[in-house]
Amino acid sequence: MRERGRIAAGPLEQLTSLIVPPLCGACGAPRGPDAVICARCDEELSGRPPLVEAGPPGVDLAVAAAPFDGPARGVVHALKFGRRLGLARVAAQAMWRALPGYVGFDAIVPVPPGPWRRRWRGFDPAEEIALALARVSGGVPAIGCLRRSTGRRQVGRRRAERLSDPPRVRAVAASPRRVLLVDDVWTTGATLAACAAALREAGSREVVGLTLARAL
Repeated sequence: MRERGRIAAGPLEQLTSLIVPPLCGACGAPRGPDAVICARCDEELSGRPPLVEAGPPGVDLAVAAAPFDGPARGVVHALKFGRRLGLARVAAQAMWRALPGYVGFDAIVPVPPGPWRRRWRGFDPAEEIALALARVSGGVPAIGCLRRSTGRRQVGRRRAERLSDPPRVRAVAASPRRVLLVDDVWTTGATLAACAAALREAGSREVVGLTLARAL
């Protein structure tokens, strides 16, 4: 059963709100002490129709909860650059609602980060979202079976460059048959395609891509 409604703040966020005014993780406006994002952003994010498309090569279907603007952009940036890890729950619920009735996934697999990016951040946004999705889904396990080799970042590159020089991704274990492949943003699909190729080579037969946002 899919969860709906506002995301409650965790104990640390509630304690912090007693010291400083609580601000929305997506837009920075004031919010209630028991929430992570404000009511306006919550309503806008949950009310956007999902974007469902034929996936890039190797991906059977690609689903995004919202376009990469407004609250979705705010959540992505605050999670990735502001280290607001509680926003992974916000992303997970919006993404799970966006799935068009799919059931029976064997595992949730996050798109792997570049090695140095993970060391620099100390966490990985896609992994945090995948772990939150595992809880929201009611028990589908999150499995980190993909690794990414050191290479050029996709962010900031032109579309043609992304597609001609995709990330180098490999599976480090046998991958489940039906996979929900998770990332924060889908742009050209080059990264999703590289991950799907690695998953299929390691045994997957169905790959559905799921992101919070779609950069149009």
